Amino acid sequence: MKIGGIDPTTLPSEEILVLPRGEKQIVFRAQGVPNYDEFHALCPEPKPSKILKPQEGWVDNEDDPGYQDMMKTYNQRKMSWLVVRSLEPSEIEWEKVDPNKPATWLEWGEELQKNGFSQVECNRIQRLVFQANCLDEDKLAQARESFLLGQQPVPSEYSGLSIAPETTQSGEPVAE
Repeated sequence: MKIGGIDPTTLPSEEILVLPRGEKQIVFRAQGVPNYDEFHALCPEPKPSKILKPQEGWVDNEDDPGYQDMMKTYNQRKMSWLVVRSLEPSEIEWEKVDPNKPATWLEWGEELQKNGFSQVECNRIQRLVFQANCLDEDKLAQARESFLLGQQPVPSEYSGLSIAPETTQSGEPVAE
C-alpha cells in the first residue's frame, strides 16, 4: 500500500525524552505499537462466567467480583505491556521485567524507581509512551503545516537565474 507515493510502514513515529544525570543524559526512545496482536497472544482477555436467568437463558456474569478483578489485572497488564513494548528502542536492560512474561510487566515503574528515577520522571516516561502511541492535535497541526509549506511555489529569486547570462564561464558570448 502506498498513499501519495509514500509507504506508511516506512515512517515509524519515535518520541524522545532526555533526562539529565550529572554531566550525562539518559535518553528514552518510545515507538508507537502498531497493534495489540502480540499482547493478546501472551495475555488473552478474561471471559466472564455464565449465569442462568429465567427470561434470558445463559448470560455473561460481568458483575462477578472475580471477573472484575481479572479485568482490572488484564487492563493493568495491557497498559504496562504498552510501556515496555514502546520503550524497546531505548534498549533498557530490565532486571525484573521480562517482555515475554505478563506477570512481570507491572513492575516497570517500580524497577525504574528502584534504579534512581523519581515518580515525576516515571510519569514523564509514561507520557512519552502515550505520545508515541497517540495521534494528537499537535502532531496533526505540525504535519499539516509541513505539508502546506511544501505545496507553496518557490519564489523566483530562489529558483535560479531570472535572466540569461551574457557570457559563459570561458568568457565567450552566450549563443541565443
